[in-house]
Parts: sequence; structure tokens; C-alpha cells
Amino acid sequence: MSASKKNSGANKSNPSSESNSGLSTPKSGTKTPRLSAKSRITFARVANKIKMGKKVEKSLKGEKNQSAVSQDEEDPNKTPEPYSCTGNFQADFTELCRRTGMATIPAVVHRARPPTQAAPESSKPEKGKDKGKSAITEPEPEPELDTEGENAEPPPKTYVVKDKFEFFKPCVQVEMENYDKGETVTEIYIRGWKIDDVMMNTLKQCWSVMEKLHTINLWNTGLNGETVSIMASTLPSIVNLRTLILDGNVVKEENWHELITDESPVQNLSLRHCGITDLGAKSIGEALGTVKRANTKLVSLNLAGNQISDQGAVDIANGLRMNRTLMSLSLASNQIGDKGAVKLGEVLSRFPLSHEEVVERRKQKSSMGSPDRNKSPPPSRRADSKDRPGSVRSSSQHDKNDKSKQKQSAKTKKDAGKGGKEPAKEEEKHDKSKGKKDDKGAAKKASLVADTKNAAKGKTKGKDKGKPSQAEPEDMGDSSFINPLTDEADFIEGQLWVPGNRLLINLNLSRNQIGEQGMAAILKAMQYQTTLSLGSKSGGTGLMRICVFKNKISSESDIVRKINDIMLPKDPFYKPPPQTPEVDSTS
Repeated sequence: MSASKKNSGANKSNPSSESNSGLSTPKSGTKTPRLSAKSRITFARVANKIKMGKKVEKSLKGEKNQSAVSQDEEDPNKTPEPYSCTGNFQADFTELCRRTGMATIPAVVHRARPPTQAAPESSKPEKGKDKGKSAITEPEPEPELDTEGENAEPPPKTYVVKDKFEFFKPCVQVEMENYDKGETVTEIYIRGWKIDDVMMNTLKQCWSVMEKLHTINLWNTGLNGETVSIMASTLPSIVNLRTLILDGNVVKEENWHELITDESPVQNLSLRHCGITDLGAKSIGEALGTVKRANTKLVSLNLAGNQISDQGAVDIANGLRMNRTLMSLSLASNQIGDKGAVKLGEVLSRFPLSHEEVVERRKQKSSMGSPDRNKSPPPSRRADSKDRPGSVRSSSQHDKNDKSKQKQSAKTKKDAGKGGKEPAKEEEKHDKSKGKKDDKGAAKKASLVADTKNAAKGKTKGKDKGKPSQAEPEDMGDSSFINPLTDEADFIEGQLWVPGNRLLINLNLSRNQIGEQGMAAILKAMQYQTTLSLGSKSGGTGLMRICVFKNKISSESDIVRKINDIMLPKDPFYKPPPQTPEVDSTS
């Protein structure tokens, strides 16, 4: 009994064995073993993880490496690779501004132009389907009326209205040869917003690779001494730059002379309303020309609206003594008085050389081989000297003529030998003949030989047609430049007087403080340029246009009237009034 009870107790105590075997179902009062199922699932997952442990570790390591690479790429402290500009101003400027970390990048837009009016549509009927139909004329719109009932004028069509915030937003305006190609930017205009050192360095990188850029206009951009120096350092790399306009930039350092150097390609420079004083005018005058050097690039200089007084005008006039390139100078709306006007008039007529200029003149003469050495002494000295007879000079001249004949005959021998001709008979004829006719014939033959040699050189150059020539056309102007110190001088009252500057053709002295004395000096210079023939090697037509209105002296005075009478016929913009038939009949 006990054994059976034990077995029955065992069966009661282990109901799970029956349920697992499927022989019996659990009773409704008993609970299902849910914890054991969850534990099995967790164990299975752990087992899978253990099996895949190595792969999981590898994947985790890969994710860590990828995250480290992404962090390195997004690291702002890491220095990026240097950007090389391509010549496309919009792309280069935007990328360089982004790399410098600018919050707002100025937009590059086309320069605004007046809108073009649309062509009127023709009222002819179109060909094709509507051939037989007549053109339908649209009724004209009724005119708008204002508050008073009158016809209101429509707004003009010569401008485009923009929002004020959009209009004053910093931008860079450009002019292009071809608007479809970003590399064809020719002009750049920046107006009304400050250009600091960072922005100037950015523009410097862009401008240095722009081949067709010829005009830069920076109006009221808050330049300082450092930004002007940065710009001056990049000007030589802008090969085709011709016009530089920096109006409205007041610079305390006044280092504008850095823009006028031998390496700078700028030909037209405008510095209006830049607060230039006598200090800046002195440096500009020295950049235009000194005793030992002169600028040969700048053609037009505009210094209107500054604070230049008499001393500054004197310094600029001293720069014009040796300068023979500047053709237009504007000193309007300054503080120039009689002293500065007298100095300018002296430079335009003729002036005495200083001691330093006389010394430099002697150096220039000796370096270029002055022809005065070969001249004979004056007859007074020859008559006084007893030891030297007058026939010495004539004999020396005969010796020189004989030597020149021998050289020419030697040249003819060589040339005839090359051509296969017999030069002996020709030499005998030349030795027998004497006089001026034979000398002229020998000179003609020598010139023909030189022409044949030059022609042979031209043929050899024709073979290398594809190769670039070594001589550049731009250097021709510098080689033909003649130093004014080597020009003919007149010895008057113990001083050497040389012709003044006749290359300057436009001078603006309006709205200054010039009185009667200064205007008389200018009139004297105009009369000198008009009436006297200077015979100057440096040449020039002299002033063709001068403006002297709104000075201390009245515009109705005799001096101003005489100046106008002299200059009006020379002014290329002056058009004489048409004559009436009555005047023609009386004349």
C-alpha cells in the first residue's frame, strides 16, 4: 500500500511529465509554465551571440573606425587643402569665402543696365492658318487718373525698382564679354560696403588668374593702408588691368604712391574724394618722376575733390618735370593758390635745371656718347692758340674719311666674294673717283648691302614663325623714351633752361583758389606753347584743353578771356557755332 501511495504521490507531484509526454492535458486550475519558455528564448539568443561573438566584435570595430573617419572629416580645426583658382570669378570667389568661414557671402551679379524697350508688334496678319482673317486690334488701355481727376503720368521705364534691403545688400557687380562663360569677366564694381584684409586677400587670389580683367572700381569701400598695400602687391599679376577707380576711400596712411610703380600696369587712376593732403601729393609726385627715374605707364590721373594746397601742387609739378607719359591731370576742387599755379605754368613752358639735374644731365650725355666731343673748338680759341694750326682738323677729317672708305670697300669685297663676282675692277674705279658723288654712291651701296642682310635675316625668321618672338611690342615705347635732361638747353643768365612738359594735353584746375598772379603764369605758358617752336626731341602738342573756371579771379577778366581764346581752337570737343547765310554774304 505504501508503494502504491508513493507512486500515486509521485504522479501527482510530477504533472509536467504527463503534460510533456502528451498523454494528459493540464487541469484548468493549474498554471502554464511561461517562465520556462522565456528562459529558453533568452538562452537561445545568448548562444547565438556567443557563436557570432567574433563577427560582432569585428563589426563594432569597423563602426568605430568609420565614426572616427567621419569625425576627422567634420573637424573644423583641420586645415583644408589649398584652393587653386580656375579663372571663373563666381566659383572661385564663393569657394574662397566659404573656406574663410564668412557668415554671409556677397553675391556675384551682373551689373545693372537700363532695361531695353520691347519692339512694337506688327499689325500684319500671320501667315498660315490665319491668312484670311484680319488682325484683331486690341483696345488701348484707359489712362489712369490721379486724385484731382487729371491724367497721371506712367512711371518711367529706364530703371527697375527693388526692395531697399535687397538693393543695399553687399554684392559684386561684374561685366562680362560672354555671359555664358564665367571666365570672361572684364570689369568688377564693388560699392558701399567695407573691404577688410580677409576680403582683399580673397579678391587678390581671384584677380591674379583673371586674364581679361581690365577695370576695377571700388567706391566707398573703407580701404586702409594695409588693404591698399595688398592691392598694390597684386596689380603686377593682373596683366591686362588698365583702369583702377578708388573714389571715396579716405586712407590715413596716404600710401597711394604704391599703386604708381614701374611694375604696375595701371594706365588710368582715379582717386577722387580720398582726403589726400600735401603729404600724399608729395609721394604721388615722386612716383610720377624724379631726377633719376620717371613713370612710363600712367596716362591719366584724377585727384579732384581732395585737400591739396600750394605745396602739394608744387610737388606734383616737380614730378611732371621729368615725366613724359602722363597726358591728363585733374586737380579740380582742391585748395591750390597762386604759388602752385605759377609752378605748374613754369613746368608747362620751360624751366631752369637744378644742380642735381645738371649733374644727371652730364652723366646721361656721357653715357650716350655726346656728339659735342667730335665738334671742333670755336674759332676764337683756334685763333688764339699758336701751337695748333687750323689745318690739323682738316687733315684729321681726311684720315677719318679714308678709314671709312676702306671699311666700306672691305664690306663690298666680302659681299661680292659671296656672290661670285670680281670686286677688283670696282675697287679701282672707286679709288680713282673723288668728291661728294662717290661718297654718296658708296653710302648707297652700303645701305643696299645692309638691306640684303636684313632681308636674309627676315627669311630665317620666317622659318620660326610658330615660335614666340623675344621682343615684345610693349617695350617699344620704353626704348623710344627720351630723357628730358638730354634735350637741347639754352644757357640764360648762368642757368640751363630746357623745354617744359608738352605731353600733358588735359589739365583741370577749376574750383580752386587761383588769383590773378597764378592765372597770368598759366596764360604765359599757353602763349609759349602756342607761339614758340621749341624744337624738342620729346615733342608733344602741348595743352589742348584746360579748365580754370570758378577760381578767385573772375571768369570775365581779360586773362581768363585770353586763355579761352587761345585754347578753344585746340579743344577737340569744341564745336564752333554754325555761320548764318547773312554772315557768309557779308564776309
